[in-house]
Amino acid sequence: QVQLVESGGGLVQPGGSLRLSCAASGRGITVYTMDWYRQAPGNERELVAGITRDGTTNYADSVKGRFTISKDNAKAVYLQMNSLKPEDTAVYYCKANVRSIVTLLRGDYWGQGTQVTVSS
Repeated sequence: QVQLVESGGGLVQPGGSLRLSCAASGRGITVYTMDWYRQAPGNERELVAGITRDGTTNYADSVKGRFTISKDNAKAVYLQMNSLKPEDTAVYYCKANVRSIVTLLRGDYWGQGTQVTVSS
């Protein structure tokens, strides 16, 4: 069973910073891509940033220059968020595309989400 656990959310003032973490766990899995999505009440869930196996990154236009996605060898992904704005307020979700060595099946898995609130 694949599990994704996010952490690092919280309340921050405009212009502040937060660093989100997401760890993928599960025996015999290969992680191909990891992405961060966010969803605010009344809004569509949107892709914030993504990273591939070879380290290629992509960002939503709204966060370019402010957010940085990275990963390590322990199947973890991070989102460094700087210069935060009130419109960044949302629940942030980690998504991983994973292949199981047992079933040979590949699919998407989602974390439970972590709340980020940017407010004075």
